[in-house]
Amino acid sequence: MIELKAGMKAVVVGLGKSGLAAVRYLHQQGLDVAVSEFREQIPKEELAVLEQYGIDLDVGLETGGHTAAFFADADLIVPSPGVPADLPVLTAARTRGVPVGGELALAAGRIQVPVIAVTGSNGKTTVTSLIGHLLRSCGKKVFVGGNIGTPILEYLLNPGNTEVVVLELSSFQLEAAGDFRPDIGLLLNLSPDHIDRHGSFEEYAAAKMQLFVWQGRGDTAIIGTDDVLLAAAPPTAGEKLYSFGTQPGCRARVEGEAVRLEPDFGPEGTGELYELAGTRLHSRVNLYNAAAAILAVRAFGCNEQDIKAGLTDFQPPQHRMTPVGEISGVRFVNDSKATNVGAVVAALAGFGMGADKEVVLIAGGRNKGGDFAALVPAFRQYVKHVVLIGESASDLAAVAEQAGVGYQFASDMEEAVAMAFAAASPGNTALLAPACASFDMFRSYEQRGEEFGRCVQLLA
Repeated sequence: MIELKAGMKAVVVGLGKSGLAAVRYLHQQGLDVAVSEFREQIPKEELAVLEQYGIDLDVGLETGGHTAAFFADADLIVPSPGVPADLPVLTAARTRGVPVGGELALAAGRIQVPVIAVTGSNGKTTVTSLIGHLLRSCGKKVFVGGNIGTPILEYLLNPGNTEVVVLELSSFQLEAAGDFRPDIGLLLNLSPDHIDRHGSFEEYAAAKMQLFVWQGRGDTAIIGTDDVLLAAAPPTAGEKLYSFGTQPGCRARVEGEAVRLEPDFGPEGTGELYELAGTRLHSRVNLYNAAAAILAVRAFGCNEQDIKAGLTDFQPPQHRMTPVGEISGVRFVNDSKATNVGAVVAALAGFGMGADKEVVLIAGGRNKGGDFAALVPAFRQYVKHVVLIGESASDLAAVAEQAGVGYQFASDMEEAVAMAFAAASPGNTALLAPACASFDMFRSYEQRGEEFGRCVQLLA
């Protein structure tokens, strides 16, 4: 656990939600806080927070980069998740023996209630949201945060009467997690992502596995064993290792449109069956997400009846296989959060094998270092046409050519939606699943998904 003492000097690197929460928490603990920010200009509302918490904007704030002199007398450095771990000032501080830890490292040892933490390449937000929803259905008072939008330090600032903390964790957060450990840790899947940040898939996977490093007696690890990478190298920490998927021996097994828990969770060894037909979780992707969440809350001690009630009224987060309309028999689905290859493969597989290819795909954006070649089999199997946007359009065109799928280039989302509709037939789905980040054309994947929905309504 990182030591915090009144009077220590802490430098928070990078602002945004996480950085501002760190400023507030460290100030609450009596530390002298300074901020180093890469941006030249900081929004007025962020500056107001810094002033409110006693940071002298003349001497306690540097903008436009990170200088060695500003960090020279720091006793503690807290980088925000978006700050690269190999930033020279951070490397130099570690060499001097200065503690460098992110928000999870600050929280480690200071959370006084059980923690359920979720990571993986895809599905994190849906599973985190679902776990929080199911826990509330079971009568628990829950804090849901982390990468999902509310920093974990917000909980430490005001723990209230929370009974359980549920966190979505990114690889960026986990690589600076210190000795953070969850009581129940879930690693849903692994596929290449954020290679531009981590340098290699091996480093990315190692960051994800950090979730389990400090687990021990009494802790639970949950993994998706349909993922060949996880099945081959499961975590060794934790007293209990549970799995979910379709494979024999999974504690939570996907069967058709249901999830079956193995007998050790049911009364008198009978097991439990959770039917998901008719819910918003009946798609192939969300069946896996539901299996992971059910297994987690059941391991936590929630009962079958309350879990089933929660599954019935759960609404998945937006921009994740979200239907946005139908025009002349063509369905439009927004999966803007599919920002890597694995997410797109999973989305396409959810449409199954029909007599005809049923998907017209809109894809493209800023590549995060993924290998688009892995899309070729999925394109060949499920896609009848591709409409390409953004910086990676030409690279994805090569994938379409290799798969024998026709393609077009669109200059913006409105043109892409119109092209997708023209290429589709009644009964087809026009799917936005970009396989890329959004930052070449949009502020975020949310804005990209909203623009897709707006263009669909405009077309209608």
